[in-house]
Amino acid sequence: MNDKFQNALRGIEQACPPVWFMRQAGRYHKHYQGLRSKNDFITLCKDPVLASEVALGPILDFDFDVSILFSDLLFPLEAFGMGLTYDPGPKLSTSLTDEGLAKFKDVDVAIEGLRFQQEAARLTREKLPKHKSLIGFVGGPWTLFTYAVEGAHKGGLEASKVKLDLYRKFCERMVPLLKLNIELQLKGGVEVVMIFDTSAGELDPDLFTEVVTPALRELTRAFPGKIGYYARGIQAPHLKSQVFHSDEIVGVGYDHRWDLREVLRTPRISRGFVQGNFDQSLLFLPKDQFEERATKYLAKLKGLTEGERRGWVSGLGHGVLPGTPEANVKRFVQLVREVFI
Repeated sequence: MNDKFQNALRGIEQACPPVWFMRQAGRYHKHYQGLRSKNDFITLCKDPVLASEVALGPILDFDFDVSILFSDLLFPLEAFGMGLTYDPGPKLSTSLTDEGLAKFKDVDVAIEGLRFQQEAARLTREKLPKHKSLIGFVGGPWTLFTYAVEGAHKGGLEASKVKLDLYRKFCERMVPLLKLNIELQLKGGVEVVMIFDTSAGELDPDLFTEVVTPALRELTRAFPGKIGYYARGIQAPHLKSQVFHSDEIVGVGYDHRWDLREVLRTPRISRGFVQGNFDQSLLFLPKDQFEERATKYLAKLKGLTEGERRGWVSGLGHGVLPGTPEANVKRFVQLVREVFI
């Protein structure tokens, strides 16, 4: 395990934060491109040997402190019986309806379609240097629902928001499967499982509390201290639920729209780790301009005390974008350590 990441999980003060980027294993990276040129995306995810190689690449090339299971958040939908292809993006064979939900496989059958993640996690942990950490992830129920209904995260999600009765029935099936899915990843050796809920930021705060937090509470209570959460576009009012202020949730990711100094200074929204939040688009700047922006961003956080920075996991506001210059990814990791050590 990585000492800095473990300190962040435990709220232990430290001079330098761990570094982890969402989507750090992906299309921007030549290592990934080389593997992808010989294999389709589903094979990369479902072949545990290949998945572990994809996850290992960014650790070896950029020296991140934390690796993440290489997979895709839509596989639980496929496991229930919704056909899934990638050409190049994800495409489900059908849209979710009441009739389609009734045809979902039983949870104890569906989980068999996700066991490859346990072996992928095990092999990744085996290949990683001993001083690196490993986390897993699942999609949030709301995000999985929006993909099942609309086929993509697009627009204002009108079709999903008018089917809340169907969503509640969907959760009755999906949440038990996610519990088993999380358990598989933990057995495979991940230290924490992130819930990525990309679509949840499209909900207003009250609807977010009504729709998202019941399932999140159920998952965090099933695995106290093991579940983190990230949703792009949420604001402070979204985090008013008690689930974000308990010891059950291990941390929250914040996108680049937040002032991370205020997040870290405010105990009400800094329970557990705080992950983020340099603007991922700024990695496309020319080298000198990028370094200037990144240095200014880090200097502001350097102005906090170690106590105020307690729990911080340095990263991006969202994931690494396709086409991002590798040199700037590597330099950001170096800059964090130069500024804070």
